[in-house]
Amino acid sequence: MKRTTIFADEKLLGAIKHIADEDGMSFAEVIRQALSKFIEQRRKPGKQLSFLGIGRSGRKDIAERCEEILWEKTNI
Repeated sequence: MKRTTIFADEKLLGAIKHIADEDGMSFAEVIRQALSKFIEQRRKPGKQLSFLGIGRSGRKDIAERCEEILWEKTNI
């Protein structure tokens, strides 16, 4: 983990301290959990890797015949 410094108003820091005390957690752990949740909510749902589907062959039997097809192509 890397240490960092943030600036926050007293009211926010007090609320974080209260949550930490209530839940028996450290102040830092409450902040880490809040940041993780914030990042999770901001992620775009269903985003796929950009290279998926690049090599579409139009064939429907690739999964069933993958080994046979590979052997055909390597034994040229």
